[in-house]
Amino acid sequence: MSDRDFMIELHCRNTRDDKQILTEFNDLRYSHAFFNRHGGEGSASFSTRNISFGVGDEAVVVRKNRELVKQSLQLDHLVSARQVHGDAVYCYAGELSGEDEVEGVDALITDIPGAGLMIQQADCQAILLFDPARPAIAAIHCGWRGSVAGIIGKTIARMAECFGTDPAHLRAAVSPSLGPCCAEFVNYQTELPAAFHRFQVKDTYFDFWDITRWQLQECGINREAIAIAGICTVCTPDYFSYRRACRNGNGRTGRNCSVIALHRT
Repeated sequence: MSDRDFMIELHCRNTRDDKQILTEFNDLRYSHAFFNRHGGEGSASFSTRNISFGVGDEAVVVRKNRELVKQSLQLDHLVSARQVHGDAVYCYAGELSGEDEVEGVDALITDIPGAGLMIQQADCQAILLFDPARPAIAAIHCGWRGSVAGIIGKTIARMAECFGTDPAHLRAAVSPSLGPCCAEFVNYQTELPAAFHRFQVKDTYFDFWDITRWQLQECGINREAIAIAGICTVCTPDYFSYRRACRNGNGRTGRNCSVIALHRT
């Protein structure tokens, strides 16, 4: 089957012990997963599977939750970043270990088997890319600022630079995230470029799932090779949501995680 003819199927699996949504590309060379907030440890507003050290949760709890993620996907390493809603891309070559996080980047790429690239989000998108020809992978943290900054295109360009990736071979999966039902931008005329305005669904609301699909296709990825979960994190209490937390209180909440990894041979 050619990459152009390839159709991604979205498979959801919820278990009583560790509820999680898995998206499969039917390729045994890699795995990826979109984890919800269930099945880990936690207390107070971080119940239960918070994986971020930067939101005020107990570090020992976060470590346990990250270890559960590693065990679930049978990873050697879990690589993450201290995300800043920017457009910097980091190529992981095996030099990090333990709890090290890459400072100030929002996209990770690698071709090292057994290393899971992890995105932390609470309404932002995690965009996971797999290049079956190389093979190589990428994980992108993409909120609206990342969309405006063009982080998707910059990540794909970095994959081409580092691994020789041809965008036509890439397969993409987009995590549960802020849906068009809740993506209100009252200042959109100053925050969002004119090219985004055609994705306005009503009044001040925008469809960032469609914006991402458009940006991926503009980079050369085939539409049939893009899977979007289509689950709004604000509407669905199974996920941490910053916008929902702001509506209900002070915005304090945990972070979901999305992970992609190449399998060891």
